[in-house]
Amino acid sequence: MEIKQEERHHAGSFYLDDNGNRMGEMRYIIKGGVMNIYHTEVKPDLGGHKLGFQLVETGVKFARENHLKILPTCSFAKSVFDRTPEFQDVLVEES
Repeated sequence: MEIKQEERHHAGSFYLDDNGNRMGEMRYIIKGGVMNIYHTEVKPDLGGHKLGFQLVETGVKFARENHLKILPTCSFAKSVFDRTPEFQDVLVEES
């Protein structure tokens, strides 16, 4: 299984590809230098393998490479940011 990216205009997703089958994905929209992660989902039978975390981590790497900040409006992505101090550098500062 590998993580691939699909992007159209300012929206896209990172998804888990297993021989052409989409097993999970993290969707985002980019606007004004901010990557809004608004949905993360992994097939229920794959739970417990940290695949959702890996999708968010891939988004963090993408944000760093593209000089973006991240606004995690997805509750799962927000929970990953809340418990991962090393991701704070790309987190949008709350006012």
